[in-house]
Amino acid sequence: MATVDTHELDALADDLEQIPADKMPEFKKVVERGALNIKNELRADAAGHPTYRYFPTSISYDMTGELEAEIGPDKGRVQGALGNILYFGTSKNAPQLDLEGPLHRETQRFEDAVADVAEDIL
Repeated sequence: MATVDTHELDALADDLEQIPADKMPEFKKVVERGALNIKNELRADAAGHPTYRYFPTSISYDMTGELEAEIGPDKGRVQGALGNILYFGTSKNAPQLDLEGPLHRETQRFEDAVADVAEDIL
């Protein structure tokens, strides 16, 4: 299973509780944009394979909180249930796709966008 060290984000979340209410929509836009970018990269990475050609369209994102998003394949969509196999592999097969790559590529853009919004309130 993929894990990401979020201690710095947790500290940021604690700080964000101090944010004026009028700035929250700007932070929400940053989170939504980051989630969209990651979703699009996951889809692009999965595109073009003849065995799981519909899998990329199963990848989506949902805002699960004001500043939280869940990104990945939806098991309710066509070939979405293949996500576990494609990203984590099986006892007999290695993973075929990289779940963490798009997240890591988005990290710097996300941090810069958060910093831009936070700069206005500091």
